[in-house]
Amino acid sequence: MEYRGRREQRRIVGRGVAWLVPLVLLAAIVTVDFQTAEKFRVVSWIILVPSIAAAICGVGATITFALLSLVTYLAVDTAFPERYRAGTADFVLLALGGTLAVIASVVRVRRDRQGLHMRDIAETTRRTVLRPLPPDWGGLEHAGVYLAADVDARVGGDFYDIQPGPNGTRVLLGDVQGKGLGAVETAAALLGTFREAAYHEPDLATVADRLEVRMSRHRGHTAALGRYDGDRFATALLLGFPRDARDAVEVINFGHEPPLAVGPRGVRPLPGGERLPVGFGDLTGAGPGAEPGPPACRERLDEDETLLMVTDGVTEARDRAGEFYPLLDDVARAVAADPGRAAPRRLVRLVREGVLRHTRDRLGDDTTVFALRRLPERQPEARSASTTGRPSPS
Repeated sequence: MEYRGRREQRRIVGRGVAWLVPLVLLAAIVTVDFQTAEKFRVVSWIILVPSIAAAICGVGATITFALLSLVTYLAVDTAFPERYRAGTADFVLLALGGTLAVIASVVRVRRDRQGLHMRDIAETTRRTVLRPLPPDWGGLEHAGVYLAADVDARVGGDFYDIQPGPNGTRVLLGDVQGKGLGAVETAAALLGTFREAAYHEPDLATVADRLEVRMSRHRGHTAALGRYDGDRFATALLLGFPRDARDAVEVINFGHEPPLAVGPRGVRPLPGGERLPVGFGDLTGAGPGAEPGPPACRERLDEDETLLMVTDGVTEARDRAGEFYPLLDDVARAVAADPGRAAPRRLVRLVREGVLRHTRDRLGDDTTVFALRRLPERQPEARSASTTGRPSPS
């Protein structure tokens, strides 16, 4: 991130070969002016040189080209007989143009630096909400990609995380309704609660209840700040990988698209314990002090199957004809042709490229693709007296 920031900073201040453009332009104007002689004087076109420098170079380079343009103008113009000279008026115009170019360069560089700073803030926010996950985290091979509909914002209401703990590994993926900072704040609040509850609570349904309570508290907090957030909700998938059953996964679905189990034998939607989206608990009496919600649904999941989860940026992606992206068919066809594409990284890449191809890189909503599967169980190393180098007792 720091390297990329330095690279963008160099682009802003105009380092590199950008200075060649105004320099070549200056040389071309001087050459044309001498070639046409007194019949067609173009020396006044030098005013374009500092203007071009202001657009693509830094402030220092713009000042240099503004001064160089004045010196070149005087040298070229005085080389002609007096009756063919452009005169003082054009010199004053060139000086004024150079001054304005320097001012424009200062404003541009300042604005670009501010934009770079805002992008750094957005990137930091994104990494806080979607924290980097270590490889093979929680005994899961995983891969994920997040594509913001607004490429400048780089962050939205989609979220996912993996939390290992003494009760197994839990996974959360969701999509907060709405956009902007309100959606980001809600996603951060839900993720914070998930990371704590998923570690400490033995029952996955209790983790789900804690998420509903957190949404209710978050609404109360925003209301106390004077911001109306009463209709905010989130669809989500809450998964649990129990330690006592490697061929099973616990699923609670908060009104989200069901996960897809993708493997050599095909693609199948995975049902789960159905609940209303997080934030609709008041419709069913859920929330602080309410009775526990329905339990999680335990489903079969083979070790060679990958769980694919997406947000509605994938399922509602449309092409120019208004047709939805055929996620299930696309994945099933690709895996049937090459079962190895069920691996999390390859599967995420498949869906990402499919959505971008279907929409022609015009995303209408934030898009998240997340895939994971259990790592093979490690076998204990065999030990024998022959490998220890010690003689066996007689």
